[in-house]
Amino acid sequence: MTKALECSHMNHINAVVEDFDAMVARYEDLYGAQFNMDMPGEHWHACLTTIGGVMFQFFAPHQYILSARMGPYYVGIEYVVPDVEVARQEVGERGLRIVRELGPAFHMHPDGAHGVAWEFFNLSFHDRENPPVPYPEPIWDDETFANQPMGWLGLKRFSMVVADLSAGSEFATGFLGATPLYEEARPAVAATAKGFQLGDTVLELLCPTGEGEIKTFLARYGDGLRSTVFKVKSLEEAKAHLASKGVTLRAGDAPGALAIAPEDNAGLIFEFSE
Repeated sequence: MTKALECSHMNHINAVVEDFDAMVARYEDLYGAQFNMDMPGEHWHACLTTIGGVMFQFFAPHQYILSARMGPYYVGIEYVVPDVEVARQEVGERGLRIVRELGPAFHMHPDGAHGVAWEFFNLSFHDRENPPVPYPEPIWDDETFANQPMGWLGLKRFSMVVADLSAGSEFATGFLGATPLYEEARPAVAATAKGFQLGDTVLELLCPTGEGEIKTFLARYGDGLRSTVFKVKSLEEAKAHLASKGVTLRAGDAPGALAIAPEDNAGLIFEFSE
């Protein structure tokens, strides 16, 4: 008998980038990112970096030809669960697969998981007193990020594009244990949006209803993570800060959200909203 997981806390969002050094320099310059931990490896150069209170794990493959067709993209996202072995059993009982086994943690295979390599662990990467990895310095606190030029207030939501909204919703509630929050039309991007409370975050599913940004994304990437949406104190101040860096924002996927073009952002979609 399968049951939903108990996702409590989002540790980090995982993404592939093309140029490691350029990505780090870009995010430190634009956003005042905190470089938390260098993680060089045999197959990729990875790191943990926190932007506006949101932690990311970035991977830059040494042989980029293996990722060149997709370009930079969001791979997955890690959540804290009470028992990793229970999560592992749930994956198996549902006929799903594990693509990377780490023992204390694992990554699901994106097939059958709406294009996302969901990762599960039982410790918080944001624990400043006893973090599960040895950071050179503690993660900056909320006040430090709030006082940066962007005026960060943390993660507002992250979005996924799905071809089948019903199937995506069932996965969110039936497997991840998310709770529905809202459903609304997004005519500007020809999509329906459905939001869920997932632990301490908001997951938003976007499903195309016609020609537009979301349908184009789905055709290009299939189901998968699309955007990180940050909360800021003032959109005007954030917009002015980025303009001083030569960046012009455009409309985001939701009313009241502005987005930076991927070509200005190491290939990934970030959005900003009050």
